[in-house]
Amino acid sequence: MAQVPQTFLDALAVRTWCSLALTALGRAREEIDAINVYPVADGDTGTNLYLTLESAATAVEAVFVGYETGRAEPSLGDAARAMAHGALIGARGNSGTILAQLLRGMAQVLAETGDASAASAPTAASRADGPGLRRALRRAADSARQAVAHPVEGTVLTVASAAADAAEEAGDDCRTVARAAYEGARTALAATPDQLGVLRRAGVVDAGGRGLVTVLGALVEAVTGEAVRETAGGVSGAGPAGHGAGSGGHGAGPAGACAAGPGTEPACQGESGDDRGGAGGPAFEVIYLLEADDAAVARLRARLDALGDSLVVVGGDGLWNVHVHVDDAGAAVEAGVEAGRPYRIRITHFGHGEPHPGRERPSRAPAQRAVVAVVPGEGLAGLYGEAGATTVLARPGEPPASGELVQAVRRAHAREVVLLPNDAELRHTAAAAAEQARTEGIRVALIPTRSAVQGIAALAVHEPRRRFDEDVVQMTSAAGATRYAEVVVAERQSWTTAGICQAGDVLGLIDGDVAVIGTDVTATARTVLDRMLQSGGELVTLVVGDEAPETAAAHLEARVRESYLAVDTVVYHGGRQGALLLIGVE
Repeated sequence: MAQVPQTFLDALAVRTWCSLALTALGRAREEIDAINVYPVADGDTGTNLYLTLESAATAVEAVFVGYETGRAEPSLGDAARAMAHGALIGARGNSGTILAQLLRGMAQVLAETGDASAASAPTAASRADGPGLRRALRRAADSARQAVAHPVEGTVLTVASAAADAAEEAGDDCRTVARAAYEGARTALAATPDQLGVLRRAGVVDAGGRGLVTVLGALVEAVTGEAVRETAGGVSGAGPAGHGAGSGGHGAGPAGACAAGPGTEPACQGESGDDRGGAGGPAFEVIYLLEADDAAVARLRARLDALGDSLVVVGGDGLWNVHVHVDDAGAAVEAGVEAGRPYRIRITHFGHGEPHPGRERPSRAPAQRAVVAVVPGEGLAGLYGEAGATTVLARPGEPPASGELVQAVRRAHAREVVLLPNDAELRHTAAAAAEQARTEGIRVALIPTRSAVQGIAALAVHEPRRRFDEDVVQMTSAAGATRYAEVVVAERQSWTTAGICQAGDVLGLIDGDVAVIGTDVTATARTVLDRMLQSGGELVTLVVGDEAPETAAAHLEARVRESYLAVDTVVYHGGRQGALLLIGVE
C-alpha cells in the first residue's frame, strides 16, 4: 500500500495505519513472543498483539466496505470508533487488552476532534491535526494506566507515557508529532530493563513495549510515507550496558529468564511487590467481554483485584474487556456474572499447553500429522479434543480470524496439518491461514467442511499412519458424503427460500438453506430429519445445544429408531454453540 505524506489524520490515514501496523506486527510477532517474560513468561505477547490489531483492522475495513456503494466517505470518527471497538472485542492477553485501551483512548480524542472539524467546515473532510494527535496520545497513555489495577514501570505503560511526553514537546505538524512519539517510545523501551528486574535478568526489553513501538512506527509511516528503520529489539543500536536490550531476546528468551544457580533464589522472583513476573503466580488467565454499567464494573475491579493479579479492565459505554490471572477461574467468572453479562469467556491454564510462569517450555519433536478444527461450542471442543484434534472455539457471531487459526496450527506442532473450518463463511479465512502456515514449512491441507458434523465425519476416518494425501482424500470423501442441517431461532423478519419468517420463528436449514419454518423446535427438527433421510442414510449425528428442549434428542432418536430401520443415531452435547441443534446424515 503506497503512503502519501499528509499533515493530518483522517479516516483513510486510520485505515492505512491499521493495515501497516498489522503487517509490521506480523513480521515482529515471533521476536516479541521470544522476549515475553513479564508478567508471565508464556511466549505469546507478539501473537496477542497481532490478533488484537487484526480485529481492529478488520472493523475499520468493514466501515469502508459499508460506504463503497455510496459517494460518501467514512468520517474520522467512524474509522476511529470502529478501530477501538474492534480492538476491544478482539483483545487477547494482558498486552492485547492494554493495546485495546490505548487505541480506545486515541479514538475518543480523534473522534471528538474529527467531528468538531466536520461541524466547523461541513464541506471539508473530518480530520485531526498535530495538536489533536498529541491529545490522542496523552489520552491513550493515561486511560491505559488507569485501566491497570497495579501499574508497573518498565512495561508498555511506561513506553506509552514516554511517547505522549515526547509528543508534547513536538511542533504542530502531524508528522512531527508522530515521529516524536515514536522516538520517545523507542528510547523508553531501551530503558525498560533498568526499571523491571525480571527484564534485566533476562537481558531483554519489555515485550508489550516492543509491540507498541512497532505500532507507533506504523503510524509514522502512515502520515509520512516513510518506513521507520527498526533494529532487533525495536531500539537503535545496543541497549543499556550489560542488558542486551537491543538483542531482541535472541539467546536470552523466556528459558533464560528464570534460571536459578546453586545457592541462589529463583531468578524470576520479583524484587518488589509489583514485580510479579516470578514463578508461583496464579494458575489461570481469565478473559471475557462484559456488558455492565460503570458502578458494577467498579465493584468487579475490587473483587477481582482481591482474587488475583495482572488485572486489566478496559472499555466503557456498557461494554468492557476483563483480563485477570487467578487461581480460582470459576470465582473470576462468577464475579462477572454478578456484575453483568459476561460472554466470550476464555480460560487458559498456564500448565496446559502453556509453560508455567517462570518455567521453560519443554522442547519436543514435532508430530508427523495433526488435525486443527474450528468448533462452535465447548462440548464439541471436548469431543474433537478427545479425538486428538487441536481446536479453535468459534462463539456465535465471533468467527476466528486467520491469525488465530495460524496460531492453532503452530500449537498443533506437527509437520503435516489437516485444517477443518467447519463453516462455509470461514473457507477464505482458513485458506489464508493455511497459506501462512505453508510459508513456515508446515504442510497444510484444507478440507472445506461447512459444518461441525461434517468435521466429525472427517475426523472419524482420520488415520495418521496413512500417506498424507490418502488420509486427506478419505477425510474429504467422508465430509462430502455427510449432509448437514441446523435448527435455529430467527432473530428478525426476513425473506428465506422457504418463505417469510418472523422474529422468534424456528428455522430448519438443510445444507445452508432454510427448508422449514416452524414454531416448535422438536417438530421443526423432526421435519428436517425426515427430509434428510428421504434420500437414505446410515448414521444420524445429533449435536444438542444448551438452549434446545431437554426432550428433543430423545424424541428424534425414537423417530429414527421407529421409522428408519438400520439407521444408527449418536448424540453429543454441544454446549453454547449458537444453533439449537446440529444434524448430520451420513
